[in-house]
Amino acid sequence: MRRARAGLVLLLLGLILAAMWHRPSPPAAPGGQIDLNRAFVQATTGFERAEAPRTFRFPEDHGPHPDTASEWWYVTGHLRTAQGRRFGYELTFFRVALAPGMPTRSSAWATRQIYMAHLAVTDPEGQRFHAFERFNRAALDMAGATAAPLRIWLDDWTLAARPGADPARATPPLLLRAAEGPVALALELDARKPPVLQGEAGLSRKGPAPGDASYYYSLTRLATHGTLELNGERFAVEGESWMDREWGTSALGPERSGWDWFGLQLDDGSELMFCRIRRRDGAPNPFDYGLWVDPNGKSQLLAASDVRLRETSHWRSPHTGIRYPAGWALSLPARNLRLELRPILADQELNLAVRYWEGAVSARGEQNGRPITGQGYVELTGYGSAP
Repeated sequence: MRRARAGLVLLLLGLILAAMWHRPSPPAAPGGQIDLNRAFVQATTGFERAEAPRTFRFPEDHGPHPDTASEWWYVTGHLRTAQGRRFGYELTFFRVALAPGMPTRSSAWATRQIYMAHLAVTDPEGQRFHAFERFNRAALDMAGATAAPLRIWLDDWTLAARPGADPARATPPLLLRAAEGPVALALELDARKPPVLQGEAGLSRKGPAPGDASYYYSLTRLATHGTLELNGERFAVEGESWMDREWGTSALGPERSGWDWFGLQLDDGSELMFCRIRRRDGAPNPFDYGLWVDPNGKSQLLAASDVRLRETSHWRSPHTGIRYPAGWALSLPARNLRLELRPILADQELNLAVRYWEGAVSARGEQNGRPITGQGYVELTGYGSAP
């Protein structure tokens, strides 16, 4: 939340929670997925809430915050081979707490934490989008997260500090490993900028209610290199990644239908994040938010009024029939910045337990009358949901 993500995990994992506690399943969307807007949302009583700014500590805060209801580690990036072949990738880990405390249990299977992970690779040359998901409980080393050493895992999908890294470094080099079906990633990510805090000193408000917020920071420029395997062929790749971290205890209110999140890396070394939280009545949302990061890592908050966003084209999924935006005109008038955004592949719909569109995009435009280009990721949720 990326990605207005407060509440995403609660919504995504409603099915798991219902199954774990033998409750009625949450309302399903056509095709059997969980409806993001009507899904089961667990109670928030007893969990820590994001209600006021806090002091962030790194590298500790890269690790888990188990007393909140949910949190996520969200990594996306663009990769290229030496020959210029392009790929996009996503690896995300979600944690959701089943209860605010853990009673004494003798079973090694006992846990109050559930993990989910998504892996996706975009191959525009092959015109293919590969997406996978996993679920497991935080028991018997099947899934979990630790701060020292930093490690997040679900089975053999992992995001971890590189062995031997300086333990005092705010953001250690990270090793990312994940393989499923025809794809496999083995990447090293090295932060080129310090963490930037979203919202009010890291408190990202999503609505007017107390606690309707998350603690949120981003690593907006991670130099990336390693290997990507696809259909038995191995590619040496390098590029840049972005990681979002959020944790908290809240969910989108009933007046909100979903969000459109944009994370862009521009070729002048700056980055732009903007999240539009859509209202069901179509009215502007004063809690839309964003962040500008200059080439030196200095950040500036963006309000809803600072950003102009317009859809320029659409794409209808052949798998689900859902119509998604597939092109945008985005501008920051105060910075004389104008961008046209286009997906590198139209079909980047994750048609998994929860359905949403998240994909790699290219950016092209001008700033102060000079050409500028870039790349990024866009996340679209709530399209095609029941009213």
